[in-house]
Amino acid sequence: EMKGGMKRALVMIMILIYALLAVPLKSYWQPLVIMSVLPFGFVGAMIGHWLTDFPLSVLSFFGMLAVMGVVVNDSLVMLTRFNELRKEGLPLQKALVLAGSSRFRAIVLTTVTTACGLLPLLLETSEQAQYLIPAAISLAWGEIFATPITLFIIPTLIHIASDAVSLAKRLRGRLTTATSCKTEKGTPF
Repeated sequence: EMKGGMKRALVMIMILIYALLAVPLKSYWQPLVIMSVLPFGFVGAMIGHWLTDFPLSVLSFFGMLAVMGVVVNDSLVMLTRFNELRKEGLPLQKALVLAGSSRFRAIVLTTVTTACGLLPLLLETSEQAQYLIPAAISLAWGEIFATPITLFIIPTLIHIASDAVSLAKRLRGRLTTATSCKTEKGTPF
């Protein structure tokens, strides 16, 4: 019963994250780029549980939800900077490089401070802490795993999406031209 409720909650959270990102970004594809990194946070959390030999639990899932927030924030920081640079008129490649390099420190520091802040809890042996350790494992390892991937995948996906958008515009332009040429040839006047 609880597993079904968590699945529904996860779907609702994903829809809300998409909607909350789409409005300020004024884009349908940029939230998808940001959300594409979320599975890596889950994978990192599972790897962390496997390495520490802790079983996955409900509290592990809550830690994974927290990882989603941090990973979305890291991706949003980079994408927002990219959008600012593009509005300033920088070409795509240069904007991607500058966005990644200017936000690298903020993203890495978020990961390092979170992991270091959770380290005392992860090393705690008292019985009271044992209930919180699965969430801390999910959060720390998920973030450690997802951060380097975020720094590489977000710029790559932005570049791919930009290429896809420009290709769609060119194809649409060719279809419009071909349709107008057929219409002109078919008119008797």
